[in-house]
Amino acid sequence: MNQRSVYKLLPGLAGASALIALVLFVMGNASGAGPFLIAFFVLLAISFRGYESLRGFSFTAVIFASVTVAMYYPANFQEVGGYDLKNLFTPLLQLIMFGMGTAIGFSDFLGVIKMPRGVLVGVICQFSIMPFVGFSIAHLLGVEPEIAAGIILIGSSPSGLASNVMAYLAKANLALSITLTAIATLLAPLITPNLMGWLAGEFVEVDVLGMMWSMVRIVIIPVSAGVLFNHFFSGKFKWLDEAMPYVSMFGIAYIITIITAAGRDNLLEVGAILILAGIFHNLSGYFLGYWGARLFRMPEQDCRTVALEVGMQNGGLASALANEMGKVATVGLAPAIFGPVMNITGSTLATYWRGKSLPDDPEKEVAPIEHDKATT
Repeated sequence: MNQRSVYKLLPGLAGASALIALVLFVMGNASGAGPFLIAFFVLLAISFRGYESLRGFSFTAVIFASVTVAMYYPANFQEVGGYDLKNLFTPLLQLIMFGMGTAIGFSDFLGVIKMPRGVLVGVICQFSIMPFVGFSIAHLLGVEPEIAAGIILIGSSPSGLASNVMAYLAKANLALSITLTAIATLLAPLITPNLMGWLAGEFVEVDVLGMMWSMVRIVIIPVSAGVLFNHFFSGKFKWLDEAMPYVSMFGIAYIITIITAAGRDNLLEVGAILILAGIFHNLSGYFLGYWGARLFRMPEQDCRTVALEVGMQNGGLASALANEMGKVATVGLAPAIFGPVMNITGSTLATYWRGKSLPDDPEKEVAPIEHDKATT
């Protein structure tokens, strides 16, 4: 059996697994449905790899498989041999941030000079729209204070590499997207802790200076090291360029799995609410970011870029900050849930825009590309 035949067979097997899981649920055997539900997401993730137009959703399916495993077998993802698995959050995210730095060059920071209006509008929208949308959602939902603080935390975080990939897919301004991600990431250690202290202070105690130092360790130092590595060794370690997307995917999947296991009981109570909140949060970011850019008469490409940069946050960073606060089972839940939601909504919006011609672009269709880096 060749590879193409295998990819055609897998969706059927995934569907059969989902059907068995559904039957077991209806029969009241929820625990027995677990392995089949896990198999469904794993098979779906593998099958997506066989279709160019669906490859971008493969990682999202892996995340759902990870969440399902953690929900059914939480004890296996809390500690091993007395070692608390949450202790790996920070070094893993530092590695991911280093990888992000290797994808950024000094020239990307010159975008501030080349595209000042786009950068200024994008950064202002990034750190104004989403924190206040998160703050509003946190108040409207009336959830537990620490979970509400998590919603504000993900809204106050900068964008990640996923927004760059989505910008490429959406035929947006990729150069502006990369510059915005770089600038927002470097500004985050100053802005995010202060936003948390201001907006989330009524829900949880926020050590603003402590969070700033955590972000310097987690973001500034590894990203700077990655930028320097890219400057001096660009193209000399191709295996690293190829490996980093997979390291990032593993790191994010690991973080989400551990958070899900730690916060399982809370998720059973508010999981559905957080999914709906995540969808509203993202859609609000895309809508307000796009029209905020239109308000300043920016080109269509730039409007799409700002929309994606505003609507998609670095969920991994927010999760690590929740862990640094010692509240990963509560504050960390919103970042863990919003991450997969962002990948789904971002991919959907990017695919829609990719098929929609720009005002000065006569091309109606562009060949799909693989976007494995959509992880943060």
